[in-house]
Amino acid sequence: MPLWNGRHGSGGLSVVERAAKYGKKCAVIEVKTIGGTCVNVGCVPKKVMWFAANTATQINNAKGFGFEVNMQGFSWQKLKTGRDNYIKSITSWYDGYLEDLGIDYIHGFGKLLDKNTVSVNGKKYSADHIVLSPGGKPNIPHIEGAEHGITSDGFFELEELPKKVAIIGVGYIGIELAGVLNALGSKVDLFSRSDVLLKGFDSMIQEVLDKDYTAHGITIHYGSQIKKITNDKTIVTNKGEFYGFDTIIWAVGRDPMTQHIGLENAGIKSNQRGFIPTNKFQMTNVNNIFALGDVTGRIPLTPVAIAAGRKLSDRLYNNMTDKHLDYNNICTVVFSHPPIGTIGLTEDEANKEFNKVEIYKSEFTPMADALLNHKTTTALKLVCAGNDEKVVGCHVIGHGADEMLQGFAVAIKMGATKKQFDDTIAIHPSSAEELVTLR
Repeated sequence: MPLWNGRHGSGGLSVVERAAKYGKKCAVIEVKTIGGTCVNVGCVPKKVMWFAANTATQINNAKGFGFEVNMQGFSWQKLKTGRDNYIKSITSWYDGYLEDLGIDYIHGFGKLLDKNTVSVNGKKYSADHIVLSPGGKPNIPHIEGAEHGITSDGFFELEELPKKVAIIGVGYIGIELAGVLNALGSKVDLFSRSDVLLKGFDSMIQEVLDKDYTAHGITIHYGSQIKKITNDKTIVTNKGEFYGFDTIIWAVGRDPMTQHIGLENAGIKSNQRGFIPTNKFQMTNVNNIFALGDVTGRIPLTPVAIAAGRKLSDRLYNNMTDKHLDYNNICTVVFSHPPIGTIGLTEDEANKEFNKVEIYKSEFTPMADALLNHKTTTALKLVCAGNDEKVVGCHVIGHGADEMLQGFAVAIKMGATKKQFDDTIAIHPSSAEELVTLR
């Protein structure tokens, strides 16, 4: 089963790992660095930077708890070197791991010749099943001077901390990079086309994030249409010109890496943006070719791709004929400062779907910040529907949101009600206890 990817990531690897354990002969075809976006220029290095930013915040907060601590200096280069070495250790590990599983690793660009054949480096490989998991790449808009900005990939190549940085886009990536750079000492300006941060998230999350980011020195320019960028990195918008930036980062979405891979040779359909539609079994319109991960345009998260890949191999090679991923109630975290955890419906979405909706929420200064001059906000919301008040949404922003949501996500996936939350004894004192004591 040849399986290839523009950057061979967790989704594609999950398919061959599971298939190999079922005794199938598999091959991985990769043109860049194994591990995909997540390992190389996404989740993993991003989280390293997030931990570094948290460390800087803790040092600055130490005085509030009586410690006479001064920042003695910060080496971006040392951080970058340590992070890059950590990533290399992961990608190097894959070589031996795939070999131990009996999976062939073919380095090169894979192109479909027909529905059963892939060409790599002039050599042909055939298989009964082919899985497409090429991932995505950062989008760069077609405007004058766009080349003066870098993408999130370029962020990981920076050799020094920018003094003043403009981040264009306020989705996951833009929000996370803004928090990291601000905490490490950059002056950050965020540019948003809309009038909210994290469009599509619950309004409580958007409002609290705006308040906290603004309070911590991030300048947010709402309703900004970027017209052009000049040679000296001046950003020309519908609301005026902004200058003085040494770095501009595009964070305006990602495009699927489906160009030039021969979809037309196999008769595979894609939409106008290049995403490959699939049914619930990850099957394309060609019955022996499957697609998963970011390239499908559905919930571009690493654990989603991994789960879909494993279930696909279970179905194909272990007689689990109806095995497929349920895309409902998938939890996610934004590693902002503080982090955000969310699952299920927003309040607005629930009101559109159900006749009876009850909202329970709380907003407070977390104990971790009680003695500090620069405080953050913790806010939590449960969205409940129907006479039994089934919990159909949970939204948290604040210290520990990234860790606390995982357990609550299990309960919500199982169909928990507000009463069952109420019947759960609280862990005190904690922020998470608010979710089982809301009134």
